[in-house]
Amino acid sequence: MTMNSDLEELDTGLEDQDHRHGGPYDRGSADSYYCRGYSPHYFVGNTYGSEKVDLADMTADEITAYTKGFNENEADRNFKEW
Repeated sequence: MTMNSDLEELDTGLEDQDHRHGGPYDRGSADSYYCRGYSPHYFVGNTYGSEKVDLADMTADEITAYTKGFNENEADRNFKEW
């Protein structure tokens, strides 16, 4: 395996984790999409169907993933039309 393919595999694994339904990235992008404001949190499993983890119990990496999801959606200006 080349170094580039090793990095691609690592990146894919991190991206899959960040983007899972209910995960920090997903919740950040959803909060932005629905114009709910910045409020870091995520769910251990499926959104609303599992334990919610609030900011006080999040790791720095989880907060970073939430923030990335929120900021990327804000930059894309992809908001729910009511």
